[in-house]
Amino acid sequence: MTQKQHWTTEQIPDLTDRVFVVTGANSGLGLATTRALVRRGGHVILAVRDVAKGHRAAADITAGQPGAHCEVRRLDLADLDSVRAFAQGIRADHARLDVLVNNAGVMAPPRTLSAQGHELQFAGNHLGHFALTGLLLDLLAAGRDPRVVTVSSVNHRKGRLRFDDLAGERGYSPMAFYDQSKLANAVFGHELHRRLTEAGSPVRSVLAHPGYTATNLQTSAPVGLVKLLFGRLLTPLAQRPDQGALPQLYAATAPDVRGGEFLGPDGMGELRGGPTRVELSAEAVSAATGRRLWEVSEQLTDVCYEFAPAARRD
Repeated sequence: MTQKQHWTTEQIPDLTDRVFVVTGANSGLGLATTRALVRRGGHVILAVRDVAKGHRAAADITAGQPGAHCEVRRLDLADLDSVRAFAQGIRADHARLDVLVNNAGVMAPPRTLSAQGHELQFAGNHLGHFALTGLLLDLLAAGRDPRVVTVSSVNHRKGRLRFDDLAGERGYSPMAFYDQSKLANAVFGHELHRRLTEAGSPVRSVLAHPGYTATNLQTSAPVGLVKLLFGRLLTPLAQRPDQGALPQLYAATAPDVRGGEFLGPDGMGELRGGPTRVELSAEAVSAATGRRLWEVSEQLTDVCYEFAPAARRD
């Protein structure tokens, strides 16, 4: 029996002169993604909540790589004021972006509200990325082979959007609201693809998930049984971050990726393995759900998208 050949980072094309934003870039999947992009010549903006940790990560990434390009900027996705400030800084210093990787996330904390009063997971995992993408969309439209890669989870298939109680005021379960946020990521990525296509935009919206990967996502925020289960007992079954990052790296760089695709591991249960095309849940591709989440997200973030058609390139 021949061994399955998986796509690897060695197949990432030359990324010289391409500009990437990676959220949550100082650890876990974001760090692995950034490291691989920089290694292939990409200029990566590390969008991080803790700037000191971001600079340490950037120094580690660029060590021994003369000419490597990194910059570190503060971004707290759970605070919409921080999202706007970050976007303004990018706009001041960059005329274009090529790829935005919506990677950062928080998993199963105690019920916490964001600076604007939204449930923390919905705020940081979804609303912040929704706002960030909208505020940077014109810079992406000016990029070369521009893409938005939004990282969801196999857990999106368990999720339910509680439109009547998004903040968990009437009941809160850490994992149920994590699943809700990951479904929101999936719905957003698919609806963004539909709207970009309808507008004739050059930007592609692509989705990815890492399967079961050991990162500080399972240990930094979860409480109780969730932390014990995912942060300790099941860790030996998990992939390393450099393996888990392959689907989002494929989504961000592979020439044959099409808008609207969902990339995940090809192993049993999509928990581990090399990147392959996988299926979104029926709820994630529901047009009605997509429209409703989009309208709610615009209201909660006060960010309205402007979809520009493809510019002529003579």
